[in-house]
Amino acid sequence: MPWSNQEWWPNLLRLDVLDDNACDLSPYGEDFDYAEAFEQLDLEEVKADLEDLMTTSQEWWPADYGHYGPLFIRMAWHSAGTYRTLDGRAGASGGLQRLPPESSWPDNINLDKARRLLQPVKQKYGRKLSWGDLIVLAGNVALESMGFETYGFAGGREDAFKSNEAVEWGPETEWETTSPERYVDGEVGNLKDPLANTVMGLIYVNPEGPNGEPDVDGSAKNIREEFDRMAMNDEETVALIAGGHTFGKVHGADNPDEHLGPEPEAAPIEEQGLGWKHEFGDIGGMITSGIEGPWTDAPTQWDMGYVDNLLEHDWVSVKGPGGAWQWRPADESAVESAPGAQDPSEPEMPMMLTTDIALKRDPDYRAVLERFQEHPDEFQAAFAKAWYKLIHRDMGPPERFLGPEVPEETMIWQDPVPAVDHDLVGEEAVAELTETILDSDLSVSQLAKTAWASASTYRDSDKRGGANGARLRLEPQRRWEVNEPDELETVLETYEAIQADFNDAREDDVRISLADLIVLGGNAAVEQAAAEAGYDVTVPFEPGRTDATAEQTDVESFEVLEPKADGFRNYLGGEYDDLYDRPEERLLDKADLLNLSVPELTVLVGGMRALGATYGDADRGVFTDRPGTLTNDFFVNLLDMDYEWAPVSEEGEVFEVRDRATGEVEWEATRFDLIFGSNARLRAVADVYGAADGEEQFVRDFVDAWHGVMTLDRFDLE
Repeated sequence: MPWSNQEWWPNLLRLDVLDDNACDLSPYGEDFDYAEAFEQLDLEEVKADLEDLMTTSQEWWPADYGHYGPLFIRMAWHSAGTYRTLDGRAGASGGLQRLPPESSWPDNINLDKARRLLQPVKQKYGRKLSWGDLIVLAGNVALESMGFETYGFAGGREDAFKSNEAVEWGPETEWETTSPERYVDGEVGNLKDPLANTVMGLIYVNPEGPNGEPDVDGSAKNIREEFDRMAMNDEETVALIAGGHTFGKVHGADNPDEHLGPEPEAAPIEEQGLGWKHEFGDIGGMITSGIEGPWTDAPTQWDMGYVDNLLEHDWVSVKGPGGAWQWRPADESAVESAPGAQDPSEPEMPMMLTTDIALKRDPDYRAVLERFQEHPDEFQAAFAKAWYKLIHRDMGPPERFLGPEVPEETMIWQDPVPAVDHDLVGEEAVAELTETILDSDLSVSQLAKTAWASASTYRDSDKRGGANGARLRLEPQRRWEVNEPDELETVLETYEAIQADFNDAREDDVRISLADLIVLGGNAAVEQAAAEAGYDVTVPFEPGRTDATAEQTDVESFEVLEPKADGFRNYLGGEYDDLYDRPEERLLDKADLLNLSVPELTVLVGGMRALGATYGDADRGVFTDRPGTLTNDFFVNLLDMDYEWAPVSEEGEVFEVRDRATGEVEWEATRFDLIFGSNARLRAVADVYGAADGEEQFVRDFVDAWHGVMTLDRFDLE
């Protein structure tokens, strides 16, 4: 097979990650509406099918204890548990566990069997039930079938049909290894952004302990950092681990390195997507992690067995039969044995992982465990809520949730906004407000930057952020450096006065929210800038946004949305503790989270420069003598061979633009700007917009792309 461009030139900017945003890869076609299809599903029938499947053993993959429930819980957990807060990527949506690399991660050994067991159910319900929803639902039904009362279930996870190559999993090139580059200054417990898993190919942390050693203190440190990056606090962390480990067992009858075949993506074609082939009968049990044993004496029953075993007995570290570190009871006679997973007459002694012992030794985690032991009802409630959060965290606002089991309660982690309780502005009112905004002291740059700051917080990865809620006026967004707090204060005061005057003067129920007003102001700036360039355009405006309150906003949760750099506003930021080496990689990452195509990325950067919508109103990248006018000057001058470019420092992030003939410095630029002339594919698009006949298309395309960003979070318009 010929090498790809990326293999020939490893430093080439990987623009192909944006191509998935430009087209529909689903075989169902663009007209397919998954929400509509899902609503036709009889969820109770699906759940009955799943429960029946769980207790019907199949010879090709025998169920532990005659019940697939624990296997399905692990499958659902490992699907949802990849979610991380820093970029909102991964998680259960898309059913990505069935695609590489997750399909072949060492931590997902034998989950290919769990998904294959579900194949008849998926085949029966077809397009009405996505793999993403089915995997999660199977975990929920598994819990319920073993006596646990779940908090609810929501459908709505549309399947992906291609791996998400924008996800940065880490710098390592081998599975189950760690390198110093994974951590800030090489310090364990201080992962670089946006990582959450501490080991390449593992969902969370190494169950044996950091670097495969039974280091309890280090394990607790890793757990706290990793689960924090999954948006879980200490109580939720303990509830999830204790609740999950109440069921099932781990498999390490022998060393997986010696007895397992290749992973699915490396297996022979005749294996048909299955991997890790081994003859479990020859060695007395199945192999997954190399750790062996159950946690409790009743692995298919919801009870307090895990918490009681962990707290009431002493545990010592040993090497298990699979060669991995695990913990056995110091006094085995004091611990009740479990029946054998395959043969009930062959009892198995419960064990613990280093990560379990870490919960017992860490004082804060232990306090939660002890409270759960004293109040089992609190344990039940905490695990139910934490599990619901785990499997739904990446789905966005509750209006996207589907099905009869969606809870009535809206949680703070769902970023709630108030419902519309007034009539919306019509064309006449919009025209009046637009005129008022343009007659104010606010400049085109201020209007555009404020609208961008509000809307561009959106992340398509987990559907968080966006203009709805007007959280730009609340903490923490109001003080983010990229939003220029002092200037933002002036803009918001002007908007609040316009809003008050308009709403107070109305004799009907028509009102305008600040969220709508901020977007309308940005639209007005674009229309005026286009008119200055000689183009009559109308930016579509759909009112209906509302203003969130401080009580509806989890400040700490929103901190992760703060841009460390924003190439659209030419904001470089300061120090970066992440895995992106160059500013243009951060620009590309931002574009992907905004669901932009390559042309949309290009036209938005060029348009923002023309509007003068740069951080600190700097001239960097504003390659025009007419800032505030929506011209194609950015592209014309970027591609003009009358200019040459030179870095102003060794870092090579800021450049001077000089006239070749006179040597005079005309402008400054950053890598965010020069990449559109340096990268062959971006330059090809810039050529179109910078041509003599390209300006009108540039203006029209900018309006479309701008409107797209302003409405990314308007799920009510879909």
